[in-house]
Amino acid sequence: MDPTFIILSLFFVINAHSQSVDIKGKINAPHEVDGIHIINKTANRFTISNNHGEFVIQAKLNDTILFSGISYQPKEIIITKLIIASKEFTVYLEELVNVLDEVLVGKILTGDLSSDIANSGVERDINFFDLGIPGFTGKPLTQSERRLKEASGLDLTLGGSTGGGGVGMSINPIINGISGRTKRLKEQVRLEKMDECITKIKSDLSDILFKFNGLDKDYRVEFFYYCADDPKFATLCAFNDDFKTLEFLKGKLISFKTNIQTKPEE
Repeated sequence: MDPTFIILSLFFVINAHSQSVDIKGKINAPHEVDGIHIINKTANRFTISNNHGEFVIQAKLNDTILFSGISYQPKEIIITKLIIASKEFTVYLEELVNVLDEVLVGKILTGDLSSDIANSGVERDINFFDLGIPGFTGKPLTQSERRLKEASGLDLTLGGSTGGGGVGMSINPIINGISGRTKRLKEQVRLEKMDECITKIKSDLSDILFKFNGLDKDYRVEFFYYCADDPKFATLCAFNDDFKTLEFLKGKLISFKTNIQTKPEE
C-alpha cells in the first residue's frame, strides 16, 4: 500500500478526532430531566437539557462532560471514540440522597421552633412580636422605594369630623400624580433596580461571556446597557437564571458587534 496514502489517512483520522463535533445526548433519571446542566469542562462549553432530557453539546475526543442537577448526583463522562463516531450517547443519573448519621449532642430538638428555642438554652433577643407592636420582616426598602411609597400613600387626609365620624381621602397621591413626582420616582426605582441587575450580571457572567466572545473593554459598559434596553432583560433579572441570561447576552453580543462595526466614525 502506498505509504503516502497511509500517512494521509492517519492525518485525517487524527485531525477528525481533534475537532469538536456536535454530540446529541439523552438523560435518563428517576425524576425530572428538564434543566439539567451539561458542562464541557475541557472546552468550557455548556448547555441544558430540555423537558425530554435531550441536549446537544460540542465536544472532542477525551473531553470531560459534567452533568449536574439539584436532585441528582453529579456525574462525569469522558468522550470516547465510540461516542465521537456515533455522535450520540445516553447518560444515567442517580438520585441524590443525603443520609446523615444520627448524632445526639446536648438537648433534644423537636422541630417545634418555640420548644427548641426553650430547650436549647439560648436567650433570644426581644423583638416587636414580644412587645405586641407591628414590625417589618421583609427586605428593607431603598431610599427611592421609601420615597415612592410615601408619595403614593401618606397618611394625610382631607376631610372633617361630622358627628364623630370622618370621611376623608388621601391628598398626597393626587398631588404627586398631578405634579409628576410619582412617575419620576417610579422611573428612578426602575433604573436603580436595572443598575443593580446589570452590576450582578457583569460580576457573575462577564468572565465566561468575554472569554469565548471577545469584546474590547472600552465597549463593555455600553454593551450591558444596550442589553438592558431589550424588554427581555427585565424578565431575565426577575427570574435570575444564569444559563438563560448568558444565552441572551451571547445573542445580543452578535448584534451589538454588528452595530459598532457599522457605526459611522465621528
